Amino acid sequence: MTAKGTEMTTATYEKVRHVIPEVEWATFEPDIEAIERLKVEHDAVILAHNYMTPEIYHGVADIVGDSLALAREAQHVRAGTIVLAGVHFMAETAKLLNPAKRVLLPDLRSGCSLAESITPEQVRALRAEHPGVPVVTYVNTSAAIKAESDICCTSGNAVRVIESLGVDKVIMIPDQYLARNIAARTGVEVITHPGACEVHERFTPLDIAEIRQGNEDVVVLAHPECPPDVVQAADYAGSTADMQAYVEQHRPAKVALITECSMSDNVAAGHPDIDFVRPCNLCPHMKRNTLGAIRASLEHGRHEITVEPSLADAARLSIERMLAVS
Repeated sequence: MTAKGTEMTTATYEKVRHVIPEVEWATFEPDIEAIERLKVEHDAVILAHNYMTPEIYHGVADIVGDSLALAREAQHVRAGTIVLAGVHFMAETAKLLNPAKRVLLPDLRSGCSLAESITPEQVRALRAEHPGVPVVTYVNTSAAIKAESDICCTSGNAVRVIESLGVDKVIMIPDQYLARNIAARTGVEVITHPGACEVHERFTPLDIAEIRQGNEDVVVLAHPECPPDVVQAADYAGSTADMQAYVEQHRPAKVALITECSMSDNVAAGHPDIDFVRPCNLCPHMKRNTLGAIRASLEHGRHEITVEPSLADAARLSIERMLAVS
């Protein structure tokens, strides 16, 4: 380690030694040290999604997880400021669950192709076309969409949420692939919307075939935002939390995670004995979160996320209904 590295950053580096070169880690140390100091000064906590790069995920995050885990943990945060290292809809969710706290997003450009694929008018049109059918909305949506919904879900709890409704038909928005994959698992008729994640929709069965061709013993885990034929070609499908749990419980000798590629780095950091085959599709929005952006967010109190009061109560209710089921 560098001479300037503190005991804290040196200990942290041991977690990521085999996924971050030492020379690269040395460039991260000043920001990590500053962020740790700023968190104390500003009574702040950092929530980081599983798609953050390892220097954020392992270096400065206080709470990490998938969308469901972050939503759950946001309810129990004691600090006065939450920095959400993720994308805009995640920061909105944290604000909805913590209306009295300050929620900061390091980069306002951190959007989401799914969240941008649907409008409140389209949700109302679906309701009008299918009267009485409940609207189940993926958390990867804006507060305005959540406010139009009956209940939210994540990729990790969608089956449980839909089954809790006790109906034979639902409107599930906005991810068409998640909806179709969940329909196959539940037997419930699912009315879809043509939204998709720009990372997961690029994966194809050919990608998996090529991975298997060079790695006969590989176990392939796919995210349910992938197209159904990709999920069918995988050995297991689940949320990022489910993938991580699978690796920890089954400890395959070689594994490929069909999702955003920083996920592999973060899981690999805790499992140096497992060979990770890395098909790499990057989310450009997630990657706007950097140590420098997080540091600046704490230093200057930017960018604070607010939710229109006219939307907040209805949007919060759809999230709370999900959390009650989960």
